[in-house]
Amino acid sequence: MNAKRLDIKAVPTNIITGFLGVGKTSTILQLLKNKPESERWAVLVNEFGEIGVDGSLLQGQQINDSGIFVTEVPGGCMCCAAGLPMQIALNQLLMNAMPDRLLIEPTGLGHPKEIMQVLSTKHYEEVLSLQQTLTLVDARNLSDERYTSHETFNQQIAIADTVIGNKADLYTDADKANLIEYVKQHAAPHTDVIFASHGDIDLSVLSGKATASVDEHGHHHHHGHEDKPLVSDMPMPEVGFLKAENQGEGFKSVGWRFAKEKVFDYQKLAEFLKAVDAERVKGAFITNEGLVGFNITRDAQTEMALKSCEESRVEIIGEGLDDSLEAGLMACLDDNS
Repeated sequence: MNAKRLDIKAVPTNIITGFLGVGKTSTILQLLKNKPESERWAVLVNEFGEIGVDGSLLQGQQINDSGIFVTEVPGGCMCCAAGLPMQIALNQLLMNAMPDRLLIEPTGLGHPKEIMQVLSTKHYEEVLSLQQTLTLVDARNLSDERYTSHETFNQQIAIADTVIGNKADLYTDADKANLIEYVKQHAAPHTDVIFASHGDIDLSVLSGKATASVDEHGHHHHHGHEDKPLVSDMPMPEVGFLKAENQGEGFKSVGWRFAKEKVFDYQKLAEFLKAVDAERVKGAFITNEGLVGFNITRDAQTEMALKSCEESRVEIIGEGLDDSLEAGLMACLDDNS
């Protein structure tokens, strides 16, 4: 950072983590809607894929004039390459926003301990004040070994100050009891458990110093990135779209960017996206019925009107994605685009 660093002191900082499809973005949107009007908040978002959709969804709902600033780090875990992509994006965000609070949303496949290590370095010790780390969990997933045997899923719980059982409106009493017991077994003794629906949590949950320990010799991992520009940063070719793929942690992502001239048929698009067999489907689209965001998991489908959308973007994450997805998307383009 440059001399502006002297003006940024002890920014309250929260990591909001959780596995794929648990509702992190929805939770952040709820927090942003309830932030004090006089405060400036910054959000640093990471995505597993290279396209970068979460930033488009957040920015499409909020604008900088409302005191909210969003920066995205696509292409995998923020802690890869010794945290350099994350540090560059974070430094720029802090200087541009001069925030009263910083929220960091790692990818659902990211390792939060390594992100904590970066944030705990001497470089940030005066700039950031690490506060409560929140881990969102869908308690119903505790019956599925794909989650309970996954290192990242358990690390996200181990690092938490508060575990939030999100989508609680869909739980049984047994689901709630199972989560409380699982947290007792896999989290630190201080860890609280609360329940929420649709990511609606009180702002008070953010307050309080982080107490999770950080192992300086934590697990280092790779998502198989090559040293090349991310598709999110590339100029749009004449054909009018770009495609990117990424894989790691047992999952694959595939995503596309479409030039702003490419307009989608809303009805065809909505039907197609909801039929895709994947863990996550996220997109921000220019359609013949306006600017629309989609946020789809296996048990929930959310659509939102966007205030802005510079180009259409979509990211799909799953275990068995095939080549038919691109043809399906192309079939959803409006005949006049």
